[in-house]
Amino acid sequence: MDGKAAPNGVATIEDRILRITGYYGYYPGYSSQKSASRSSVIQCKPGGNCPSRLRGMTRQLSPLSVAEDSAAPILELQNRSPSGICRHSRVERQSRSGEGTQTHTESSSQEAEGQTRCQSCTSTFLKLIWRFLIILSVSSSWVGTTQFVKITYETFDCPFFMTWFSTNWNIMVFPIYYSGHLATAQEKQSPIRKFRECSRIFGEDGLTLKLFLKRTAPFSILWTLTNYLYLLALKKLTATDVSALFCCNKAFVFLLSWIVLKDRFMGARIVAAIMAITGIVMMAYADGFQGDSIIGVAYAVGSASTSALYKVLFKMFLGSPNFGEAAHFVSTLGFFNLIFISVTPIILYFTKVEYWSPFSAVPWGYLCGVAGLWLAFNILVNVGVVLTYPILISIGTVLSVPGNAAVDLLKHKMIFSVVRLGATIIICIGFLLMLLPEEWDEITLRFINSLKEKKSEDHADDITDSSIHTRSRSRANGTVSIPLA
Repeated sequence: MDGKAAPNGVATIEDRILRITGYYGYYPGYSSQKSASRSSVIQCKPGGNCPSRLRGMTRQLSPLSVAEDSAAPILELQNRSPSGICRHSRVERQSRSGEGTQTHTESSSQEAEGQTRCQSCTSTFLKLIWRFLIILSVSSSWVGTTQFVKITYETFDCPFFMTWFSTNWNIMVFPIYYSGHLATAQEKQSPIRKFRECSRIFGEDGLTLKLFLKRTAPFSILWTLTNYLYLLALKKLTATDVSALFCCNKAFVFLLSWIVLKDRFMGARIVAAIMAITGIVMMAYADGFQGDSIIGVAYAVGSASTSALYKVLFKMFLGSPNFGEAAHFVSTLGFFNLIFISVTPIILYFTKVEYWSPFSAVPWGYLCGVAGLWLAFNILVNVGVVLTYPILISIGTVLSVPGNAAVDLLKHKMIFSVVRLGATIIICIGFLLMLLPEEWDEITLRFINSLKEKKSEDHADDITDSSIHTRSRSRANGTVSIPLA
């Protein structure tokens, strides 16, 4: 048995078993070498003829020994040290380690998800705070500008000089923008390079003398006219009335954009424009279409109209510039005002239309307050449009109406008539209607449909719950509900 080899080259049964079970120490002739090593280990007692005796015993017990030898590797497989343990224990260890790894992965993924949610909530909260601060800053700066003008009128009645002086401060818009660029940008540019880059708002060739006169002159005139008419209206009306009437510029922008720029027609904005016109008529009717009231309303409506014309022409010729280009353009308006418009207050001074006798009587503190707040308002408008949404700037502008009303009521002890109050409310509602997006009707229909679908799903869930409750009660009472086919 030991000497003969099987047809497949395996010498013994043990070799076959080891090859089939995949024993890791198996190699051909393993059993024969092991039996030889066992026979060499046998020792005899001194004085005995052990080899001769054991030779016969080996011949008689050879089948048993073969069986023991063939069973020995299996026993060794079962009683082997941890390094040679069977595959079942290895699989158990791998499965346990796999379960531990999976549990650790799930816990780490849950922690990462929690951190992501926390970061998203924090970023959302910070964005909301930032937008609220933008709205509050725009409203406060505009209210402060209007109230400072009213205070300045008590000692200095020169509206055009105030307009010219405040517009000159626009020169500082681009330097302020460049300071922010140096503080925040990773790749910093020189002032000349940044100035040339932002000059592309005038064309590919940048700012030339021809473009400076052609593009800047009409916008500078409209800018000065808008502010001058606004200050004239503040001489005749309260700050609340003027700020409310100035909000009509949104309706005028829509009408001009619809006519000139061929923008989309919207019924809601037409209604808003009608409400704005109604508010204007009611405001003029408040004092019976006579006296300073009708003149002040005309000034305020003229200021809103020139402001709307400025915005429409800006969009038509200059498009939608970024913050740097807008800052460059506003600073250019300041330079144009300083160079070419300075002759106008000189003429008004010598013709004594706007005359002040001692130069020291000019309230420079109030003038600087008006110019500084106006500059802050212009910067916030340009920054807010770029960094947030334009609707936030519009909301900040309309919130100046209740802000001025609160100041007039608490400080100046103003008493608002029912007609003026109604006109102010109508104009503000029309302004808010102007803020509706162009797809507001589709968005509203989607929202209504989603509400209907949610109600139908909730109703179906309630019916399912009630039917389950009825079945459970019928089973408890010993009755069986048979559904009708």
